[in-house]
Amino acid sequence: MLPRITVIALSLLLTGCISLDPKYERPASAVPGTWPGASQHGAAPVVLKDWQHIVNDQRLKQVVQRALASNRDLQKAITDIDAARALYIEQRASLFPSLDAGLDVTRSRTTTNGVSTSASAEGTVSSFELDLFGYNQSLSRAEKETWLASKYTAEDTRLTLISETTTAWVTLAADKDNLALAQSTMDSAAKSLAITRKQHDVGTAAATDVSEAMEVWQEARASVASYKTLVMQDKNALDLLVGEPVPDTLLPDELSKLANNSIELVPAGVSSDVLLRRPDVQEAEHNLLSANADIGAARANFFPTISLTSSAGVGSDSLSGLFNHGLKVWSFAPSISLPIFTGGSNLAQLHYAQAEKKGLVATYQKTIQSAFKDVADALARRETLGEQMDAQRGYVAAAQKTLDLAQKSYQIGSGDYLTVLTAQRTLWSAQESLIALEQTDFENRITLWESLGGGLSNSTH
Repeated sequence: MLPRITVIALSLLLTGCISLDPKYERPASAVPGTWPGASQHGAAPVVLKDWQHIVNDQRLKQVVQRALASNRDLQKAITDIDAARALYIEQRASLFPSLDAGLDVTRSRTTTNGVSTSASAEGTVSSFELDLFGYNQSLSRAEKETWLASKYTAEDTRLTLISETTTAWVTLAADKDNLALAQSTMDSAAKSLAITRKQHDVGTAAATDVSEAMEVWQEARASVASYKTLVMQDKNALDLLVGEPVPDTLLPDELSKLANNSIELVPAGVSSDVLLRRPDVQEAEHNLLSANADIGAARANFFPTISLTSSAGVGSDSLSGLFNHGLKVWSFAPSISLPIFTGGSNLAQLHYAQAEKKGLVATYQKTIQSAFKDVADALARRETLGEQMDAQRGYVAAAQKTLDLAQKSYQIGSGDYLTVLTAQRTLWSAQESLIALEQTDFENRITLWESLGGGLSNSTH
């Protein structure tokens, strides 16, 4: 037993004496240190909050919670973490000796009298490969970094799910608003059509007026049918994201009825350094670290490997007394293997690992550049969105006034009906555009939060 313990202690002592991994240096981010127009967004650093502090509407909050619990894509990403962790644990096991139990009986017999003269049994075997040049350590580090990368993959999936669920919920609210607007327009057009027909019957309106009124009514009817379809499709899309049917009590009203703070606006003053916390950037860096460790393993292949094997058991002069009063026996068998000719295999593996790392450096830098663009685009949209919404509200008010004046002129006989219909279509289009801008406003808030990396979940920390 003592020799076997000695072998184990010696092997653990010699484990990972040398690491051949290249010294890791984080690649340059290749993006500016500030956002475009940073002076307009403040300079004080801001800590991003998790989604519960961004989403204030209680119905939407419950919908997102259901999505985080039931979405199939997120569940798959979480199981990928478990799989990567299992591979890491499996690879890490190579850093420790393996112990096996078994029974191996030998027996000898003389040729003259046929009497058994000796017997032995081997009870345990300990084998270990000394990791003098860090081969197993490098592979273990590579698997660990892959495991950590999978955690950030799941976090990225989580952020995307929160954003997509919120966007789908807001889209449903916007299409409900559009449906209500189309329904109101259709009802108004139906009344105008009825009045115009009566006027035509008594000779105070032309047949073309009736035809034009019919056009507006039919157009509104078609829009009502179209938006009814969109509302149903929006609900189906939301159910798919959540992973289960969303109760009607958690569905939104029309967008115009939502409170302005239903989704908070990320405060100004976020540095571009926050991009390094984005899950996709963290994932890219851990993949790069894994490739860095693979280079160390490939380098270690050029050096000899030393294996130690020890066994312990009992021995006896006769098989019948083997387990009664046998002597303790042990053996120790070191072996060394030196790569002399591998046909270029080891060198090819090293070149492959180095090329993989170069590619992942480019991927890492491109990920940061894409992240910077996401934030810059969201900020650029936010910069002009408020002004555009104010202008659109003014446009709607002006279009409403134009319609009122056109209707009065037509009623007193100083205007034609075509002017009224044109004003109706203009107002309708302006109102639809305002709904689209209000939808964009809510979506931009969650998009900006997501593009900045969101608030990291506790699991990621």
